[in-house]
This record gives sequence, C-alpha cells and structure tokens, in this order.
Amino acid sequence: MKINVGSRDSVLAVVQSNLVIEAVRRFHPELEIELITMKTTGDKILDRTLDKVGGKGLFVKELDQALLDRRADITVHSYKDMPMELTPGLPVVAVSSREDPRDALVLPPGVDHYDPANGPIGSSSLRRTLQLRALFPAAEIKPVRGNLQTRLRKLDSGEYGALVLACAGLRRLGLEDRIARVFEPQEILPAACQGVLAVQSRSGFDISFLDEFNDPTVMRETSAERAFVRALDGGCSSPVAAYCTADPDGLYTLTGLYADAQNRVYKQTIRGTEQEIEQKAARLALAMKKEYAE
Repeated sequence: MKINVGSRDSVLAVVQSNLVIEAVRRFHPELEIELITMKTTGDKILDRTLDKVGGKGLFVKELDQALLDRRADITVHSYKDMPMELTPGLPVVAVSSREDPRDALVLPPGVDHYDPANGPIGSSSLRRTLQLRALFPAAEIKPVRGNLQTRLRKLDSGEYGALVLACAGLRRLGLEDRIARVFEPQEILPAACQGVLAVQSRSGFDISFLDEFNDPTVMRETSAERAFVRALDGGCSSPVAAYCTADPDGLYTLTGLYADAQNRVYKQTIRGTEQEIEQKAARLALAMKKEYAE
C-alpha cells in the first residue's frame, strides 16, 4: 500500500511532515510513503498580514485540493495554522503529542537582552502583539511575514530588534540556541493548538496506520481550544487564544483570551471532564464576549 503525504514546501513544513512519516514507518514498515510538497497561496503573498488577504485558509487551500483530487492521501499541518472551519469531507484524523506550546523571544546573534532602541519586535499575530505590549510597553510591535528562515534573516539584518516565534518550530529546526527567553502561558497565552501537528485526510479513507501516532488526550485538548476560538468566530484578525491541558486528576483546564474593541485583553479559566470540556470552552467564549464586548 502506498501513502502520498501532502505538505507545504517550506523547510519547517517538510521537517514536520517527515516527523509524521517517520512515526508511521516505525509502526508500519510495510507501507510505501511518498512526500509531495507544494507552495500554497499563503506562502506566496508576503507583503500583507494574513487578515488582509484571506486568513489561515490560504495555507491549506492547495493541500485540501490535493486531498480532494486524490493526489495526496493525508496532509500534515501545524494545527495552529489551520482555519477554524475545515473543508467538508476533509477532517483532522490524527494529532501529535504536543511539543513546547510556548512563544519565544529571539534576538540577533550576540545580543543577550531586548532594548527597544535596537528596533521593533516582529510579531505575526495580534494575539501576540496585545500581550507583548503589556510586557514591553516601550517597544514598537511591527508585523512580520515569511517563513521562519525569512523572519530570522530580517532580524539578523537589523530590520527588527527581536522576534516572537513559536518554540516548537524553532526546536523542530534545531534552532533552540536562538531562543533568548521563553514566555510562560501566564505571560503570553499560546494560540489554540500551538505545538501540535495535525493530519488531515478524506472522509472514509482508511487511516488506521495513524493509530499509534495519534494522541487522544491532545485531540481532546485541541478540540476544546478550537471550540473556544470558533465560538468567537476567531481567525487571524481576531485577538483570541486558548490553551487546554489535561490534569493528573483526569480533568481538563482551559484558559481563554478575549480582546474587546479597544484591544483590552481578558483571560478566564475553566475546568471540566473530557466529556464536557469542549462544550464548556464554547460557553466560556460566549460568556466572555457578553461580559466584555460592551
């Protein structure tokens, strides 16, 4: 049996797809697996922020079409980059265990602390920007686009004084040494599903070869996070975030972030069982919107 794996053609996307492929091969060496890479619309448009050009769906449109055309059997994504509404018939069928979900401050080589005089902080999301303003009130926060290597080049050339990037991506590329500071979730709440790889496929396609790769606990955590964001109609332009963890006692704890029209940030936390956490997350989102929207 042959499995075609679709992926964006960025260095990080290929590394992440190969992590899935290696996991499948470890448990199913009898399978023939081929990686198919492609450039998405989101990779091509780099002069505008995502909310100005169509949101996160620009990173999956071509991959979804490859699944529908049967050129790919599964596709691999950073789950945080997937739109809240998936293409009908193309569900997320497996998720990885969560790698470090936190955000990191990255500085130019030889610099050991951030000084606003050295340039703006590059941030790719309003979620990060609003939380960074509380931590660095004197800093200018400036949008930055491009893949991880492109952003690092912009930093090292002096265009930025610092960047904020996901720890997981830096670690997967072996760039841990670029991390100058890690922000705990209490400082910068991660994006929903940050640090998690998602595998998408066609409804009805036999994905039993992913059984050993899939992490059911993380599937429940990320489903709750996405339920919170979806209830607020959140996307790239919406400063919302959610982070859910399974507790040792079997309960799940979710913290949600909501920003009002004046970009004031609010956070609230709930707990629930695995059967109720997704529904409670959606209710929390609506309650926060009702309480803080006016």
